[in-house]
Amino acid sequence: MKNSQYFNRNSLIINPLSMRKHDLEISVVKDLNADKNLSTDKRIETVAQRIIDAKRNNAAVIMMMGGHVVRAGVQRHIIDLMEKGYISCLSMNGSVMIHDFEFALIGATTESVARYIKEGQFGLWQETGQINDIINKAYKNDMGMGEAIGESIYKGDYKYKDISLLAAAYRLKIPATVHVGIGYDIIHEHPNCNGAATGETSYRDFLRFAKVVENLEGGVVMNFGSAVMAPEVYLKALSMARNAAAQQRRAIKRFTTLVCDLHELPDDFNKEPDKSSAGYYFRPWKTMLVRTVADGGESFYVCGRHSETIPALWGAINEKNR
Repeated sequence: MKNSQYFNRNSLIINPLSMRKHDLEISVVKDLNADKNLSTDKRIETVAQRIIDAKRNNAAVIMMMGGHVVRAGVQRHIIDLMEKGYISCLSMNGSVMIHDFEFALIGATTESVARYIKEGQFGLWQETGQINDIINKAYKNDMGMGEAIGESIYKGDYKYKDISLLAAAYRLKIPATVHVGIGYDIIHEHPNCNGAATGETSYRDFLRFAKVVENLEGGVVMNFGSAVMAPEVYLKALSMARNAAAQQRRAIKRFTTLVCDLHELPDDFNKEPDKSSAGYYFRPWKTMLVRTVADGGESFYVCGRHSETIPALWGAINEKNR
């Protein structure tokens, strides 16, 4: 890109991660039994049973998430559920992938935006930029973004790969899909970011996600902390899956959705909020809790921190299978 209208990325100073002050260290990652006395919400217990039923019936159980899930330190709980067959697809935005990669590589992640944006150093770290190299190679090898990063962590020299969600998904042959928006993630600042490779590998992941959604009848879709990516990706994939299913005289309408976030929703969240309400623009509400389950599905909303809701879900599933 030699056109003078474009920013010259080669002018950037990119420092090693050893120079970055990390906000999260490996100690944040919880042990499985760290929350043994965590009280379980009845809605969590119901969803846990729906997940058990879905597994028994070979229906899809999809976990979608935003970056704060990894920052909550619940990786071991999610990996344990994957290992036991209770998650059949893991879907994330680009920040989850980056946090997962950094944790696996150096046992730390997250920087102070307030600090580093002042210096013009936010996101410009050498080792994190290696993600682009993996994506660029995946582009040529007909791989998706999630699978490629998972393979690299699983097979590579990553000291903390045991807590990597992407490595676990690759090891267990569970689809792990990464859904990015160009310019959303710090690796898009780097000179080695190839827009075509980024778009194509993430689009392959979207098609893989849509393939999983084809098996959603009787299944479960969960969204932990993604206000935009999860509801929007899920909505389009469900439309595609229903279109194909209708041609086969099948239906995809009886399934369960769970949204866990910090927004305060009313008890009657099963009806769409008014357009004059700020809640109308919280996409998980109208999309995942109302519109897509209107023909026979059921939805649940739990207001809580991921550090509590995910261990609670893990605990409820394991308790029911004792």
